[in-house]
Amino acid sequence: QLQLVESGGGLVQPGGSLKLSCAASGFTFSTAAMNWVRQAPGKGLEWVSSINSGGGSTNYADSVKGRFTISRDNAKNTLYLQMNYLKPEDTAVYYCRRGTTRGRGTQVTVSS
Repeated sequence: QLQLVESGGGLVQPGGSLKLSCAASGFTFSTAAMNWVRQAPGKGLEWVSSINSGGGSTNYADSVKGRFTISRDNAKNTLYLQMNYLKPEDTAVYYCRRGTTRGRGTQVTVSS
């Protein structure tokens, strides 16, 4: 059974950093492209970043380019999102996603 469990969210001041993790199980993680998506209060789901199965190809939404870094450790079946220079508009629930399946998410709140 495919399972994705996000962690690492929290409250951070503008300009701060957080690193999200997503523990994957129930499928062959090392062969799967993965994504991070987010949903801000009152808004729809927004794609944030993607990474190919080997980790050598990444893509980012313009809103996070240069501030966020997606990575993965296939030996640990774990996906990461390093978020730097956080802004209040980054406040959202962050989900990792494989295909159409996503986890329960982790809350990121950027506020002073």
